[in-house]
Amino acid sequence: MPLSEHEQRMLEQMERALYAEDPKFASALEGSGLRTYTRRRVYQAVAGFLVGIALLMAGMVAKQVWLSVVGFLVMLGCAVLAVTGWRKAPKPGEQPAAGAPHTRRQGRPKRSMMDRIEERWQRRRDEQGH
Repeated sequence: MPLSEHEQRMLEQMERALYAEDPKFASALEGSGLRTYTRRRVYQAVAGFLVGIALLMAGMVAKQVWLSVVGFLVMLGCAVLAVTGWRKAPKPGEQPAAGAPHTRRQGRPKRSMMDRIEERWQRRRDEQGH
């Protein structure tokens, strides 16, 4: 739900007051969003992937199999981190919903196994006329 004009003006006034009162704190808050965090995580994973390549190549040159295996594992782990970080990053202009329930592909909220079993049990009882 978008903010009304009055709410937007109030928010802008609060931001200006925060910048005027403590600009260092305001700039620290500005970069602490989820997008910044996930972007930094992806960059770190890419750097780790490059370190893994270097370890893999060093192990091949030094004929140390264990070093090559470690390099490969570092590459694999960093690739997984980069992909999961990229998928979790909100799209530009999208605000992450705080406290929103996770949804399945159909848009239904996730239910526990016990909830599903109870629902089936009730459906069977209703069908039998009890």
